[in-house]
Parts: sequence; structure tokens; C-alpha cells
Amino acid sequence: MHMLKRITGAYLLLVAVAVAAHTVLEPLYYASTEANPYSPFWNILNPCMALAIALAIAFGHLRMKRVEREGADAPVTRGYLCANALYFGTLFVGILFFWSWFNLWSPEFTAIGASAISLTWIVIDAALPLLLGATGAYLLGWGCWGKG
Repeated sequence: MHMLKRITGAYLLLVAVAVAAHTVLEPLYYASTEANPYSPFWNILNPCMALAIALAIAFGHLRMKRVEREGADAPVTRGYLCANALYFGTLFVGILFFWSWFNLWSPEFTAIGASAISLTWIVIDAALPLLLGATGAYLLGWGCWGKG
């Protein structure tokens, strides 16, 4: 299990860096149009992000359950707050991600406009690297994030 955690942690960090870098650098190299507002590189990143979200939720759930074994009467610790913030934050961004990603596959779905869709994607692309990076660092046992 230790090796799986390390591999997953490295993968989460890699996806976090790729998403953050592409989000920041995309406007510098891609000239968007009405028909193609986003670069084709997102077609590669989106499946990687989907897998990373699923892994982060699974390992976040395990961490949260381990911290909660202390019982309801235990004091709220930094570990408890970190585990819950990362788990529920990843769930929140995961819901936004999958809703937005499936929305790309269904052009007939027009419940919201293009501006709202763009805003949703930038929230995802800004928040996900932070959540994946923190979870990846935890799984690798780096610094203040504690032992994975």
C-alpha cells in the first residue's frame, strides 16, 4: 500500500503542476475563437484530471476515516481539519469538474450560458491544482502535510 500511495502522490502532483501551468500559460500560446475557445491540450488533461480526482477522493476518504476513528468526543486537530478540508474540497471541485466535462459532450445541454461555463472551468482549473498538490504531498509524506 505504501508504494501505491507514493505512486498516486506523484501522479497527483504531476497533474496539479500540468493543470496549473497550462491554465496560466494557455493565453500566451493559444489564440481562442468563438468556435474553439480552449486549446486541444485540455482533451489530454481532462481524462488525467478525472482519474486524479477519483484517486484524491478515494485516498482522502481513507485519510478522513482514519482521523475520525478517534471518536466524536476527540478534539478537533489540525489533521482532522486538513483531512476534511481536502476531502470535501476535492468532492466539491470534482462535482463541478464532472458536470462541466460531461457538459462538453452534450452541446444540447443549454441550461447555462457560455460565460457561466467559462467561469466554472477557471474555478476548477485554479482550485484543482491546490487540492491535488496538497493531497499528493500528503501521500508522499512531505513536510507539514504529515505522513501518508
